[in-house]
Amino acid sequence: MEPSTLIHSTIRPKALQTRTRIKVCGITNFSEALLIAQHGADSLGLVFHPKSPRFIGLDAARKIRDAMPPFVTITALFMDETEEWIEQVLSTINPDCLQFHGDESEADCVRWKQPYIKSISMGSAVNVEAYAAQYPSAQGFLFDSNAVGLQGGSGDTFDWSKIPLSFDRPLLLAGGLNPSNVADAVTQVRPWCVDVSSGVEISKGLKDLNLINQFFQEVVRGDANT
Repeated sequence: MEPSTLIHSTIRPKALQTRTRIKVCGITNFSEALLIAQHGADSLGLVFHPKSPRFIGLDAARKIRDAMPPFVTITALFMDETEEWIEQVLSTINPDCLQFHGDESEADCVRWKQPYIKSISMGSAVNVEAYAAQYPSAQGFLFDSNAVGLQGGSGDTFDWSKIPLSFDRPLLLAGGLNPSNVADAVTQVRPWCVDVSSGVEISKGLKDLNLINQFFQEVVRGDANT
């Protein structure tokens, strides 16, 4: 059975929120960034991991950053980067939030004195609550389908029932989300935010605005069911 069709025997308690936030990750194109922001995205994720097919350079990222309307944030994604590169990104882009996808420790994350999100690799056996406890200063945790040491954005889902119902930190859900399953994801997991990348792409790094529109509509439908 596909993860998106699993039904929890117990539904996660509804968070104190009126809607699920939306983050679109892996933006590489200026015009797409503006249109996605205008569609109502809460945050745009820019990937600064040079080995990623969705990597964006500093000049392009700065252009996107400078054009964002009010209250649309920029999240900068890193995966075991050098201190020099992170410093360069932060000084050039001034992102609103950092997202760490590698083996970064709590100390590695907090040293930048900015809000940050830590990913949890659900493709590997992991004690979710014990792992999260290592990052007490994290603003939230992104649950992705990748295994430890591998990049996200594969388009694969994971078994959402592996997320403990007792998990009480802000939860961002990623991993294979698309217009066909995101309403179920919102209804079952009740995350603070859903994070989409490959599920709304024509090719890696190139978004399809029709899929974006469908995705946003399905998130609203999922919220209506919670």
